[in-house]
Amino acid sequence: MSEIKVRVSKKFTLYIPRAVAEAAGVREGDVLRVRVEGSRIILEPALDPFDIALRGPKFARVTFEEFERESEEMQSELFG
Repeated sequence: MSEIKVRVSKKFTLYIPRAVAEAAGVREGDVLRVRVEGSRIILEPALDPFDIALRGPKFARVTFEEFERESEEMQSELFG
């Protein structure tokens, strides 16, 4: 993507152009982490574990019975 200029508003609000947001995979409601390195402002997605679980790639298969057994074992270890 080529460079795009944006203007900072009176209240220091910055609007991300649609093309930039789409290229970065940013959607309405996403949370971004903001950090400063020297004179650079860096925006990165703040990954939410629940969002990753719901929308991210699936890499394991667990049956309900396996999940229930694991849950009971962990509860037993934690609570006796």
